[in-house]
Order: sequence, then C-alpha cells, then structure tokens
Amino acid sequence: MDFSSVISPTLAAHAPTGVLVDGRWSPAAGSSTFEVTNPATEDVLLDVADGSPEDGARALDAAAAAAAPWRRTPPRTRADVLHAVFRRIVTHTDDLAALITAEGGKPLAEARAEVAYGAEFVRWYAEQAVRHDGSVRAAPAGGGTQIVQRRPVGPSLLITPWNFPLAMATRKIAPALAAGCTVVVKPSSLAPLTTLYVAEMFRAELEARGLPAGTVNVVPTSASARLTAPLLADPRLRKLSFTGSTGVGQSLLRDAAAGVLRTSMELGGNAPFLVFEDADLDDAVQGAMAAKMRNAGQTCVAANRFLVHSSVADDFTDRLVVAFEQQVVGDGAEAGVTVGPLIDAGAVDSVEGVVADAVDRGAQVRTGGSWPRGRGHFYPPTVLAGVPRDALAVTDETFGPVAPVVTFDDDEDALALANGTEHGLVAYAYTRDVGRALVLSREIEAGMIGINRGIVSDASAPFGGVKHSGIGREGGEAGLEEYLETVYVAL
Repeated sequence: MDFSSVISPTLAAHAPTGVLVDGRWSPAAGSSTFEVTNPATEDVLLDVADGSPEDGARALDAAAAAAAPWRRTPPRTRADVLHAVFRRIVTHTDDLAALITAEGGKPLAEARAEVAYGAEFVRWYAEQAVRHDGSVRAAPAGGGTQIVQRRPVGPSLLITPWNFPLAMATRKIAPALAAGCTVVVKPSSLAPLTTLYVAEMFRAELEARGLPAGTVNVVPTSASARLTAPLLADPRLRKLSFTGSTGVGQSLLRDAAAGVLRTSMELGGNAPFLVFEDADLDDAVQGAMAAKMRNAGQTCVAANRFLVHSSVADDFTDRLVVAFEQQVVGDGAEAGVTVGPLIDAGAVDSVEGVVADAVDRGAQVRTGGSWPRGRGHFYPPTVLAGVPRDALAVTDETFGPVAPVVTFDDDEDALALANGTEHGLVAYAYTRDVGRALVLSREIEAGMIGINRGIVSDASAPFGGVKHSGIGREGGEAGLEEYLETVYVAL
C-alpha cells in the first residue's frame, strides 16, 4: 500500500496498531486483526489488533493494579505528564492530522483544527490537576469539624467515537488522569489509528517518569459489546464514559446499572438552528456553515434543523444554497477540498434515505440531493426547502451534509419546534434582540446554546446535553468533577 498521499511511510511504519496493556504494545489474543480503511478511497490503511474479552480483562487488571499508585501520585506530577503530552501532540500535528484525514475522511484543515482542539483538553486538565477543591468548616451545631475531600472515582472505561478520534480521546483521558483515575480506552473500529497514536504519547511520558504503566490502556476491537459487557460487570470498574448514539448509550446504561457505575453519556443530537426575522442573514449563513458542515455534517453538534422565520426563509435559503454550492467535495487529503466523504457506505445509504423521504413528503431539493456511486463514500452538500415538520430530516438526526429548511411564524412556534424532540444537546439561534436571546437561553431545552455563533465547543466550557442527549458534562471544571467522588469526614 502506498501511503504517500495520506500517511507518510515513516508514520505508517511506526503507527501503533496493537493492544496497549500495562505499558506494552502487543497483538490481540489469538493475533486476530481487523482492517481500517480510508473512506475517500476505500483502500485498506492498516490492520489493527482485534481485541478480545481476554484483552479487555488484562487491560482492567492493569488499570486496577495501577489505580492506587496513580491516585497517590502528586497532582503536580500528574499535571507535568499532561503538559508533556500536550507538547507532543502539538509537535506531531501534521502526523496526527494525516491520520485523522486518512481514517475519517475530514479535510486536512479540519483535521489540524481537531488536533489543536484536542490538545487544548490536555493542557486545560494539566492546569486543573492541581485544583481538586475541598472544604473545612466548623460544624454549625458545634462540637466538631466538617472536612469535604475529593477522591478519584477509580478505574474508568472510556468509549470514544470515530468522528473526532483525537479530541474525544483527550476529552476523556485528560480529566480522568488529572483526577487520579486509571483508564481503559475502547476506540471506534472505524477510526482507531489516531487514538492509538495519542495513547503512545501518554505511554511514553508515563514510562519516562517511572509512573504506573497501567495508567493508560487501550483495546481496539471490532466487537464492542463482546469486549465491554464483561468489563461493565467487573466490580473493579467504577466509571463509564461514552460518546455515541443514544441507542447504544441506553444499552450501556442498562449494563452499568448492575454495578451502579458513575456514568457520563454524550449521546445523539437533533440541533435546531433558529433564524429570526431580525437576524443578520450573512452572519446567519456563515454560522450555519460552521454549525452544519464540519466533518461533512458528521458531528453530534451539527445543526440538523434550520428553523427560519417565514418572512426571511426564501432569502436565507437562497444565500445558504450559494454557500453550499461553493463547497468542494472530494478526498480530504487533496488541496482545496472542503467536504470529505461520509464514514462508510451505510452512512451514504442513510443520508440518501432521509433526503428521499423529505422529497416524497413535498420538499424541494435546492442543491445537491444526489451523487454518482463510485469509489469513496461521498454525498453532496444538500439544501432542502419547504420541508414538512414530520419529515425524517426534521424528526431524526441526519449525520451528513443535508440542511432542511422549515419555516415558523412567531417566537412561540419557534420554541415549540426547537423543543419538539427527545434530544437536547445543542441549539443555535440568530437574532439581534437581546431580550429574545435571554428568553431563548432560558427556554430552549438544550445543554448548550449558541447565540449568533455557529461553534460552541471549548475545552474550558462544559459540553453535554439534556433529555436523550446525555448525562454529565465533559470539558471545563465540570469535566473533572465527573471523575471525582465527594467524601465527607466528621472530625
């Protein structure tokens, strides 16, 4: 295989492809592997170890053995490890971006942005590692002292998705380590290479300092449930963090309930993008492109429903069509490409079905809507106008570059539309009315709200949703809290 267009020969030769357990890379039990392919070319990139339940058990053994010594490692030392990993990630930006593009398809510019974003989680939690706040006070009734301490939860299972293989890994690993927890990471089989490469950076820094080797363990697998079910049933595991679909998250929550595990769930979304009659339409279109088109629309925070006041709907749609038609679809490794492929053939089938359903119900395709099947999993940026409210493009999450435009007549109607879903991860709204913006911030049922901006994610801010979009938060101070227990001592 010639990696010259996607991964340098040096990187291909040195990219980890095994199971990381107790500081050592090894083949999976039985030496079984699975293929990782490039969604733009459908070429096989590398064969990766296909971890088994036995590998998962070994990884948890290592994490459990390292739990006490890592918990007792001074917070400053833990911070030093994270600072060093941050510097490694930044230094290897080009290699990491090449891996992200090769296995996930996103354009190189977006891949580099993901590296910078993911690195910020490591730096942020390096800074937070020394800030485990507690309290001491006299008991109000007298006769004693109340001490509140923070302790690490314990060994944690971190399950990451394919669409942000670096950022979702660092967003989980960094706060866990800062809190004093050891981890077992299960990356997506669709895009494990980037996560494995970052895991090697953690391994190397731990080894260089003589710190517990089992602090960070990684087990890739093509059979997730077979690996995770016995881990969730093991009483030594105390924490589960998962990013992925709501359906899978619900199943994992049921499994985690038996052990009463602490859980963090970042699940599906159906983000409304509201454009009111007083909005700056140029700004709204710019925000729409940022909110919709990153990673070809394959993000949990992608704008899924464009809810536009009827008085400006035609004007907004016309401008959005122009912006969509300026996008260049192709292999993300090629210069000038702004929209890469979808992750696999099933994703293309799903998007095609959503568009067909909308058209069958009366929607008009303003641009896009079809793409000749051939090499690679591509779908064009698509704008749908006149979309009925019961179309799948409105009721379900569309993981692809499709923008359905639905009209509303007043603020009450807009709020009812925005909240008329079981999901509540993020919402976007464009308006010049400060009073309206404040009402939206109180009334929209979402864990994150962007007012006059199309990007809300920030390592220093809490990320997460309400309703079926999840439990808990990642990022910010709240992300560290997810890995800490509160202990009260009456003295």
